[in-house]
Amino acid sequence: MSDLSKSEGYLTLCKRGSDRFEEKRSQFIGYAIPIITESEALDFIEEIRKKHSDATHNVYAYTLRKNNICRYSDDGEPQGTAALPVLDVLKKGEICDACIVVTRYFGGTLLGAGGLVRAYSKAAKIAVDDAGVGRMQPLVRFYILAEYSDLGKIERECEAYSARIINTEYADKIKITLSIPQKRYEDFCLRIVDISAGKLNAVFEDVYHSIL
Repeated sequence: MSDLSKSEGYLTLCKRGSDRFEEKRSQFIGYAIPIITESEALDFIEEIRKKHSDATHNVYAYTLRKNNICRYSDDGEPQGTAALPVLDVLKKGEICDACIVVTRYFGGTLLGAGGLVRAYSKAAKIAVDDAGVGRMQPLVRFYILAEYSDLGKIERECEAYSARIINTEYADKIKITLSIPQKRYEDFCLRIVDISAGKLNAVFEDVYHSIL
């Protein structure tokens, strides 16, 4: 799993997702959600358990980057046939800060160990596919005080450096608030100074994280 301090960021789920399918009359429903804390994971698992209190199994797996937490439960399925395949979807996809719950309604036909592994893996994958995977990156928020005549130059450099204008305030000068991937911030600052012969400077505000 990637470290938050690394400027390339890490992969996580974009939103809550779910999907379902039937395998030999057993119903499998996969749910996936991005999380930040373990309490969020536990709340989500409890939510699905209550929603499907009549289900045969509610299998789960979740990972958290902070403290390298990894938890999972087969919820009564044969050991190694359910939760580990679900967890493996997260690990192989290098997806962090995510929780998956797979609900199964038994249809009367045994699937065997191999069948269970494939079914739980599929349920996890389709839930993740519905949620979508994006790269969480550290972004720098900053602003530039500029003359009106400088706006075009700044906009061109934004495009070149993957910077985004968040807000523009017009007064005697223009205050342009921007965000940029942290790894490109220093180069962008130097470029702004260069193209303006030292008249323009970026003023740092903070670092935050967002999916790009």
